[in-house]
Amino acid sequence: MKKILVVDDEPSIVTLLTFNLAKDGYEVISAEDGAVGYELALSNQFDFIILDVMLPNMDGLEITKSLRREKIDTPILILTAKDDQVDKIIGLEIGADDYLTKPFSPREVLARMKAIFRRLKPTANKTEEFNETTKAPLVLGEISIDEQNYEVSVRGKKIELTPKEFELLVYFVKRKDRVIDRDTLLDRIWNYDFAGQSRIVDVHVSHLRDKIEIDPKRPAYLVTVRGFGYRFQEPKK
Repeated sequence: MKKILVVDDEPSIVTLLTFNLAKDGYEVISAEDGAVGYELALSNQFDFIILDVMLPNMDGLEITKSLRREKIDTPILILTAKDDQVDKIIGLEIGADDYLTKPFSPREVLARMKAIFRRLKPTANKTEEFNETTKAPLVLGEISIDEQNYEVSVRGKKIELTPKEFELLVYFVKRKDRVIDRDTLLDRIWNYDFAGQSRIVDVHVSHLRDKIEIDPKRPAYLVTVRGFGYRFQEPKK
């Protein structure tokens, strides 16, 4: 049974989510205080975390940032006020996997969760064991990606990626030498668009370059195609 952490200071929302998640077969632990929720996330293995942005003592964005700093890669869904684009963008930049605006329906929460579980299947189920057929790693140049164990090695050394960075890297490598525009990446990786805003893509590309390139300012793998988007390629010898 997957374990979900819900952190929201509105009792009605906590009750709504707890009831519907439990009905769908999930174990739910909740908190109405940000600091308490953060400690729960640190001391327990959750399969998914739902965080409100506005919380007492520690807000949802700070919780997300702190968890990612502690190398906790549990998928995070951020709950934001209606049309608060700033919180959405910042939340995604610091490592959240998706956002949802209030008011929302429980069905939509479940749909978003299941979509993330499908995308991150190798790591999303920490409290259950899978017996899956071993998949060959993806290899491009000096980059090796083990999708099943969520591991990436560059020049023989393992590197740490956030779930979204990992997903983005896999997407690029599987489409090497193709030019991919920002709108496509927003749609395929984040499943929505920001009405033409591409900052979130550029930030993640920059973070990815910092981790895989010898010189991020002169990328050999992940290159910019001006006016179009990005292309992932094997470095020229």
